[in-house]
Amino acid sequence: MTIKELINPNDYGFNSAQKPAPDMLTVEQSRVMHEVQAAFIIAKKFPRNESEVFAKIIKACERPFLAEQAIYAYPKGGKNVEGCSIRLAEVLLQCWGNSDAGIEEISQANGVSIAKAYAIDYETNTRITKIFHVPHVVGTRQGAKKLVDPRDIYELVASQGARRMRACILAIIPGDIVDAAVAKCKLTMVHGGEPLTDKLRKLVLKFEEVGVRVPHLEKRLKHSFDITTAQEASDLQVIYRSIRDGMMSRGEFFDLGNTTEINSNANELTSIKS
Repeated sequence: MTIKELINPNDYGFNSAQKPAPDMLTVEQSRVMHEVQAAFIIAKKFPRNESEVFAKIIKACERPFLAEQAIYAYPKGGKNVEGCSIRLAEVLLQCWGNSDAGIEEISQANGVSIAKAYAIDYETNTRITKIFHVPHVVGTRQGAKKLVDPRDIYELVASQGARRMRACILAIIPGDIVDAAVAKCKLTMVHGGEPLTDKLRKLVLKFEEVGVRVPHLEKRLKHSFDITTAQEASDLQVIYRSIRDGMMSRGEFFDLGNTTEINSNANELTSIKS
């Protein structure tokens, strides 16, 4: 006997002709509930093999394009502190399997969005959630600007939510696996990909985009840019992405005081040797 046969609509005071149509919200809630239940069942039936997962993560970190986006840095106590970026966190989640993460906007009123970032491991039934507020305001050179375009608001919430989602993902994945992935990405940046000469030329162009020139780089390196090592180039790549993505400001990494503007054009770096 099926569930439908067990349930008699007349027992609830209405027949099939009188049965009210479910509203869209109820249908969506039911769909989400069934998807979550199915994910838990599949996770229990097909648990992850952590050895295979680890091998898959290390293999992914050998890709130069991922490695270049995998790490961000911020200065603390006179040193650079490095961490796992949202791009690497997303790859870790995909390889980890039987898990999910995302960002949801809960409400939007009076120029403020309330949103939620989450990550869940269906095997261990571990769920990490972070609720945060996002005022619809961005800073510009002319001062604060209020956002009214729905697309601009969406992108602002997504940008601020990405950092919270990264923290949620890293809370459900073992720290030693995260550390191993970051270390592998650093090795890939140093030894993999294009020749060092090309890396340095591209770095000059990239830093030009954020207002950092060769003299600023040389002041931080404490030597001429044309003798930059592969490890130093890797560190600069991490710093550039941290500035570009708005994690930190350029002034937190470089002394931008009076510096003679020499060799600021990448075309003048033809003497760089690998």
